[in-house]
Amino acid sequence: MMTSQPAAMARIISLALTAFVMMIAAVSFPFLTLDAKGLHNATSVVDAVLAFNEGYAIPLAVAVAFFIVVIPLIRLGALIYALGPLVREQPPRAGAKRAFGLAERLRPWSMAEIFIVGVTVALVKVAGLAAVTVGPAFWAFAGVVIITVLKDQMICRYSIWEALEQ
Repeated sequence: MMTSQPAAMARIISLALTAFVMMIAAVSFPFLTLDAKGLHNATSVVDAVLAFNEGYAIPLAVAVAFFIVVIPLIRLGALIYALGPLVREQPPRAGAKRAFGLAERLRPWSMAEIFIVGVTVALVKVAGLAAVTVGPAFWAFAGVVIITVLKDQMICRYSIWEALEQ
């Protein structure tokens, strides 16, 4: 799809903004709840990151935080920054090419979809041992993954680079 048209750019920006807001929701709300033999445990994405906050696991906590939250947010923010003026048919912002280049370089490192697949597999395994209830953050994360895939399929990188050159 050619994304040099303002309407196509607006769709991409809309999806990026939606994913950004949903990612904030995914970090803010409970992710899942486990009930087993009278024990109740609710956890969030932040709790999952903080589970690795001791000793040699600290680098793992930092990596998890970056790959599933920070990098996807930076990527979405850079895309919104780079394409925002193009939607209104205005000249690109200073640094728009660098921002779009950053968004493109971060694409392979944005692993929210890997996280949601891993969680889903784990939930299938745990479901026999405990009552599992997925929270709003799970659905927000799933939405981020679907929206990100849609957004990435709509982007014509060549057209965006052409629009940013003008």
